[in-house]
Order: sequence, then C-alpha cells, then structure tokens
Amino acid sequence: MVMGELPVKTDLLVIGGGPGGYAAAFRAADLGLDVTLVSDEPPGGVCLLRGCIPSKTLLYLAELLEASRAAESMGLRFGEPQIDLEGIGRWRDKVIGQLTRGLEGLCRKRGVQLIRGRAHFEGPERVRLEHSDVAAIDFRHAIIATGSRPRMPPGVEAGGRIMDSTAALTLPDIPERLLAVGGGYVGLEMGTVYAALGSRVTVVQSQDRLLPPVDDDLVKPLVRKLEKQFEAIHYNTRATGLEIGDETVQVTLSGDVESTERFDRVLVAIGRVPNIEGLNLEATGVETDRRGAIQTDEQRRTAEPNIFAIGDVAGGALLAHKAMHEGKVAAEAIAGQPAAFDARAIPAVVYTDPQIAWCGLTEGEAQSAGTRVRVDRFPWNASGRALSMGAGEGMTKVISDPENGRVLGVGIVGRDAEALIAEGVLAIEMGAVAEDLARCIHPHPTLSETLGEAAELTLGGSTHFK
Repeated sequence: MVMGELPVKTDLLVIGGGPGGYAAAFRAADLGLDVTLVSDEPPGGVCLLRGCIPSKTLLYLAELLEASRAAESMGLRFGEPQIDLEGIGRWRDKVIGQLTRGLEGLCRKRGVQLIRGRAHFEGPERVRLEHSDVAAIDFRHAIIATGSRPRMPPGVEAGGRIMDSTAALTLPDIPERLLAVGGGYVGLEMGTVYAALGSRVTVVQSQDRLLPPVDDDLVKPLVRKLEKQFEAIHYNTRATGLEIGDETVQVTLSGDVESTERFDRVLVAIGRVPNIEGLNLEATGVETDRRGAIQTDEQRRTAEPNIFAIGDVAGGALLAHKAMHEGKVAAEAIAGQPAAFDARAIPAVVYTDPQIAWCGLTEGEAQSAGTRVRVDRFPWNASGRALSMGAGEGMTKVISDPENGRVLGVGIVGRDAEALIAEGVLAIEMGAVAEDLARCIHPHPTLSETLGEAAELTLGGSTHFK
C-alpha cells in the first residue's frame, strides 16, 4: 500500500505555513493539541519567503546607501558604493534560509507534524492533499491561514517587465526607469529600494495623496523626501495602457497627467486578494464576503463551527503580526480557553525613509466619526538625538481623549518609528492616560523621549518644545 493512502488523523489541521499559520500551530501544540501543519512551501509563507523579510532586508541596504550619501554633509565621505546584485541576493537568501530552518526546527521541537502539499476540503472534517505523500487528513478542527496574493489589473499578468511585489524582490536588474503603479506602502517601499540602487522611479497614484489611510501630517515628511528621491510622483493618475516591448514597456497615463512614456520595468502594487481558490470551501459551511475574504467571529471561527480562519485570507488589516495574534487566539479557543481578538491598537509600519508608524485611533478616523480628540505634536527638530542623526524632519504625536486624557492613538514619522511605536501600543492597550507617558522617565538623548515630550504637551508644555 502507498504510504499516504490512509488518512492522517489530527486534532488540529492548520492550512498554510505563514506567520499566522505557524503561530497558531505552535500555540496549539504548546497547549497540548496534536497539530498537523500543511503547506505547499517551506514554513514562513509569503512574509518570510517573498514579502516582509526579503523586502526589509533590501530596505536596510537602501538605508545604508542613503546614509552613506547623507554622511557627506556631516563631514564623512565614502567612495561611490559598488552594487553587487548577486551578493545582495546571497545575503537575502541567507537571511531567509536561516529563518526557515529555524521554523522547521521549532516544528520538530513542538511535535508539529509538517506535511508538504496543497489542501482542499472534501467536507467539514476532511481535506484531500495534492502534490503530497499524504492522500488525506481527517481533523477535528482546522485553521485556514492561506494568506493573500498581489492583485493585478484585469488583463494584466505579472511576468517579464511587468512585476508584482514578489518579482520585484528578486532584483532581476536595476532598471534605468521604473514605474510603480500604486502609492501604497508596497509601491513606496520598493520604489525606495530601486531608487537607492540607482533607478529613476516614477509613481502613479489614483488618489490625490500617497498612503491614503495614514494621517497627512505623518505622510508629509516622507513626501518631501520622495519628491527629491523619485523622478516623479503623479497624483489622480492611472496607468491605462501597457504595451510590452522587447526592452521597454510603453505606458499610457491618464488623469491629472496625460502622457505616454517608456519604462524599463513596471511594478504593479495595487493591493492583495485572499487566497481561497482551490480550497473548495463549497464542501463546508464556510462563508466569504464580496471581496472573497472568509468571514469569522471574534474567536476567528467561521460559519462552520470547527473551522477557523486567520490572517490575510480573513480580510481586515493585511499585517503579519495581526495574523500571528489571530492564530494564537484561534488556537486558544480550540483548546477550550477563553480567547477573543479584541486588540485596541494594531500597529502599522511603512518601512520607507523616514519610516511611518501608527496605532490606535488616527486623526482621520476621529474626524470621520465625529469624535472629539486632542492632538499634541512634538517636532523632532527639537530633539537633540534626532538632530545628531540628521533626522530632524520627524514628528511624534499623541491623540488623546480631551475629557479624561486617555491615550487613543499614537503616530510617528522618522528614524526607527518601527520600534518606537511599541510604547504607544502598550499605552493604549493598558488604558494609560497621556500623563502616564509624560511622567515615565525616558532616557536622554533618545528618540524614545519624543513620545514622552509629546505627552507632556497635554500637560501644558514639554521640556524642549512649547
């Protein structure tokens, strides 16, 4: 008999090995469940293999390039950098490989059975596997964590000179001219990488501003930097026609800018769609919304009571750390523990230079909802540490309730915003008031004290800014 003819039986089947999937599998195993993790690729998913980790690896190199150039104004001169694409690729792959091996080791240590293959449902308690040594798996509970994929315009396919985010991360070459279609975080992050490497980058954005969900005062310092770094940024403009040639792509632009231009490569970054194709959800009671995202409750349980869904495939903010938290909630609910996804402050980070990070309520959301808030901003040109780093363009703001001072939101633009935002998350989740932040002693001189100084403004004035 072929090894995989008899179905594997498991307490919990996790479909998808990305951050949400492996976090769910690990938490469930820690709680004593028999766990099987099915993925058609090594653990880590899009985030590790062709998303978060490789992109931040390249963005770090871009930061080094920009820092070396900026150092000249501080009296420090380097020679012109020599860019070795193969060497960069080896470094990126080394990082990915080390993390992948680490996840495989954690699966073994926790007793999580890792099976390669692609799963589709045959019913609410069984999946059939393709491209696997195992034919089928019977489960008591399942968590769908299949993630998302880049969205492409109708009639346009990624390939060759048309790149999605996955292709862009492979750094096939350094195009002389690159068009980024989409002014969200992916278009801007990858545009930053290619611009640092020497490409002349143009961004077309269908709306009247970059990063539409982000408060305008956080975006403005970034825009000022990108206007110098990029060749052009076109607002209220769409790429309405693409003609792919042997060496270039002819692009028709329509909107505020009406022109036809040639680019060496085009990056399409207009969003992502849930990966539900091939799952055969019709064999279950799982329901999806009009965008294809699986609908869940606060425990991440679907309309099929024993099947859960987490991460990008369930919609909401498409963030790896949100997926990981959801995975833990789902695992705990399955294990019979009281659990619900009730986060008040999900942090978001744009890894451009300067970085942008925010959590909790934004000013834009408050205005749309008619919620009265107090906003206090501390400019980094009043921060000794920021000025010493050449980062005086940054800003930290605290959004609070004008009645009781409770911290409702935090926004930061500037160096290391990715790390600084964590204090804001903790403050919101703990129900802190702005005075709590102000009274905490922050080390000096650091960027972290900008949050304390912003909170001091709610008390009438900060030490270094009035």
